[in-house]
Amino acid sequence: MSLFRPSRVRTAVAASLIGISSLAACGGGDDDAPVEPTPTTLSLARIGGYTDASLASPLGAAEITAYDAGSKRVFVVNSVLATVDVIDLANPATPVRLTSIDISALGASVNSVAVHNGLVALAIEANPKTSPGKVAFYNAAFTPAAAPATTTALAPLAVVTVGALPDMVTFTPDGKTVLVANEGEPTTYAVAATATTPAVPADDPEGSISVITVNRGTGATLTVAPTVRSAGFAAYNPQVDALRTQGVRLFGPGATAAQDLEPEYITVSPDGTTAWVTLQENNALAKVDIATASVTEIRALGTKDHSVAGNGLDPSDEDAGTNTNTGTPVVKIGTWPLRGMYLPDAITSYSAGGQTYVITANEGDARTDWPGLNEEVRIRAYCSAGLDPAVFAGATGTAADPLLFDSNLGRLRITNLPNGNDTGKNAAGQCNKLHSFGGRSFSIWATSGTGAMVRVYDSGDDLEQRTTALPNVPFNASHDNATLDGRSASKGPEPESVVTASFGSKTYAFIGLERVGGVMVYDVTDPTKVSFVNYLNTRAADATGTVLSGDRGPEGLFFVPAASSPNGKPLLLVGNEVSGSTAVFQVNLAF
Repeated sequence: MSLFRPSRVRTAVAASLIGISSLAACGGGDDDAPVEPTPTTLSLARIGGYTDASLASPLGAAEITAYDAGSKRVFVVNSVLATVDVIDLANPATPVRLTSIDISALGASVNSVAVHNGLVALAIEANPKTSPGKVAFYNAAFTPAAAPATTTALAPLAVVTVGALPDMVTFTPDGKTVLVANEGEPTTYAVAATATTPAVPADDPEGSISVITVNRGTGATLTVAPTVRSAGFAAYNPQVDALRTQGVRLFGPGATAAQDLEPEYITVSPDGTTAWVTLQENNALAKVDIATASVTEIRALGTKDHSVAGNGLDPSDEDAGTNTNTGTPVVKIGTWPLRGMYLPDAITSYSAGGQTYVITANEGDARTDWPGLNEEVRIRAYCSAGLDPAVFAGATGTAADPLLFDSNLGRLRITNLPNGNDTGKNAAGQCNKLHSFGGRSFSIWATSGTGAMVRVYDSGDDLEQRTTALPNVPFNASHDNATLDGRSASKGPEPESVVTASFGSKTYAFIGLERVGGVMVYDVTDPTKVSFVNYLNTRAADATGTVLSGDRGPEGLFFVPAASSPNGKPLLLVGNEVSGSTAVFQVNLAF
């Protein structure tokens, strides 16, 4: 989740690169093509980075990144200035900003960027955000202004109108189509009048996916003539009850299904025919047929059972004592009788064994920012009448239930609306559902079949377990502090972004942890037998843990294969929104 607006993760990875890496894993199809060697393992090393030293506060100066191989340029969404920084990556050890692209004439801010073969696409938010947004196309190889400190009022090649709040943009592998996740976030839900305040009408646009045919010219000069179609959700308005029964969260007050479904992030299947879209707050995925620009399925993700061994979590920042409400923080990962809603942000796809799988970064997100709805509550306060003894073993049904102490589950933030009008309480006011935000994990899902998504792997509590003893940051600290257990009662390390890369016959997933920081790497070649490979966290602090420096708040990941890299080595570009730094990680392969 972005610091600047909830549900704004836009980890823009070029679908073309995913397609390339997937073909490499499958051997391509050209019998004469050289066989890429398969590494035994890999590691990450930070070899360079860029931070705008002229900014008084770099917060938000680097979010989403995309790379163009032809010009050796990185395009970085800069939310501080509502621009896109253009960085020369000819020498990855010393990136240099060339200029910034000013989009103020087109909208309020840039939310996402994608690049394919020299063509840059920007997703631009309107003012107000509930109005239709835009996608603007630029030539990646444009001539920048003479002085690097200046901002370029660059004329776009073309501009098209898309849905409200375009939050993420990506190309299909062949570059012929651009897909846009239009989140359609509300400004407010309907608020009833009171004796002292007037009623507030809802301002909630519909979510949608724009399917843009690029129509790229064939001449020496780069030209495009894009046309737009929209894949919406209006057909699902009569199916609200059926969707809720399936497990799709639809709970916005007075909202239709089309208004309540909010696309967050898109991945395109390696063959370029199908898109999978995260509907984060709805805890579901949408399947889009690209040829017909239509949503063909909405599939629920279900919940994660945190009572199962290996699925534990640390739910409190006051857990050093026993059954107290005045404890101190300590690392204490354990199993608990509650469910985690996956609520994924970023998503990517890859091929394995002839099947397409998607990987989700299960960040979690709560609707808390609008008049008319705040679903986030702490367990002890919300369950003041106790826990339902028919659901929770050993519960007394009173405020003295042991689980409700802050040293146990009392501090954990949960939803007061698991789905629809369900408040998670029985008729006596006792809590009968405890649903927390996010899985604190990444998951792999099979895309075959129908109905709810079938999960074939989840990382369980591995992300938290591997961050318990970092030398440079306390366990579950946030990205803007160095406080032990600071995020335990919320969403833990908060996995936000994910990309994949293939080398020889192996496929690896790179997972960005927004709060505690850093990137974890897993071997996902066999989706049912995933293994941890490496973790690099480049945060820094002094002996007291009070100095915050280094890369913090990884928001966007972009993989650059060796064949496209300026130094001939595979690279991972990381946009860190809190430190405002664009980090260059080199992927070092061992054979």
